[in-house]
Amino acid sequence: MTALTRYLRILRRRSTKQVLILAFILFNIFDIAQILRCLSSSTAEPIPRRQERVYIASLHWNNERILRSHWNDAVVALANALGRENVFITVFESGSWDNSKGALRELDRALEAHQIRRNITLSDTTHLDEISAVNKGSGWIDTPRGRRELRRIPYLSRLRNWTLEPLQELIRQGEKFDKVLFLNDVVFTTEDVFRLLDTNNGNFAAACSLDFSRPPQFYDTFALRDAEGHEMLMQTWPYFRARDSRQAILENRPAPVASCWNGMVAMPAEPFVSEPPLRFRGIPDSLAMSHLEGSECCLIHIDNPLRAEKQTYVNPQVRVGYSAEAYDAVNPQRYMLSAWWILKALWENRIRRWVTSPSLKEWRVRRRVNKWRSVTKENEEAGEICLINEMQVLIENGWAHV
Repeated sequence: MTALTRYLRILRRRSTKQVLILAFILFNIFDIAQILRCLSSSTAEPIPRRQERVYIASLHWNNERILRSHWNDAVVALANALGRENVFITVFESGSWDNSKGALRELDRALEAHQIRRNITLSDTTHLDEISAVNKGSGWIDTPRGRRELRRIPYLSRLRNWTLEPLQELIRQGEKFDKVLFLNDVVFTTEDVFRLLDTNNGNFAAACSLDFSRPPQFYDTFALRDAEGHEMLMQTWPYFRARDSRQAILENRPAPVASCWNGMVAMPAEPFVSEPPLRFRGIPDSLAMSHLEGSECCLIHIDNPLRAEKQTYVNPQVRVGYSAEAYDAVNPQRYMLSAWWILKALWENRIRRWVTSPSLKEWRVRRRVNKWRSVTKENEEAGEICLINEMQVLIENGWAHV
């Protein structure tokens, strides 16, 4: 009787183990099947072409190669698809040491041939000119290197704001635009832009693509914050810690986020032409002295008045690349997301969420901000989620951490 009881117990344990293993396998198969179904169904949907007036803004520095290989032709094709009467293109280039100026002159001639309105400004001011300025007031900081140096973010904010000046002039002349499209030096297609503009049926505070330089890792981690204000959990799919953001990525639909940039961004034009107009900025110099920095491309979303009533999204169906190789590697997405890749990524994401926390990193930032706030009641910064433990300054051949 004792031997029989022992045998039945062993059999029961084995059966339970087998059931658990089978349940685990079925759970993963179901997860993967659902994700693959979402990937195939969403990419098969036709892309609506909205009749909107779009103001396109872009900055360039040493981008000759991609300008000549892809960007110029893509911009001309996009402008023609939008309709020459519905688009205005502003490009600002400054201080490149390659032949970006020559490439942009070619773009200017191509746009002229298609009678597309534009403002292409080529500046000879270099980074060396900027950091050699005599007046080192706002936007400059005393760094641990014992120098007074030009902060990168206020500098970039100034250039980005310059690309919005022609928009103000057009509005004063009685024109109206529905969207502002910010374009980085990326490979993209007209279909990518129309899909981005159709994010959430065109109803958004901002809509961003995903950008890739070295797939499968996405590129712009500085500006991206998930729906709960956290940095990305991982640089590969499904990217996010916050449940709402992560679940949307798993379903291949626009993911709600607190901020994003990621190569290509569409925003309603209204905030940029209201009073006071929405503009790019950096955090105050006095706060940056605490060894903190925040991207102007994150802070713009914090300051956007539309965020109170509309959502900011990352659209995973729009993927751009900083080279043709990167673009081709992530388009279509099924090339990147095999069943085996999905299984590994899901469990990596789960384990990272279980064993890591952003709390310590965010607490360090919050402590420095609170100390700065305590100095005077005028010290206030709404974009705390954008801040990281860095100090970034402009140098002759780019920028540096100090």
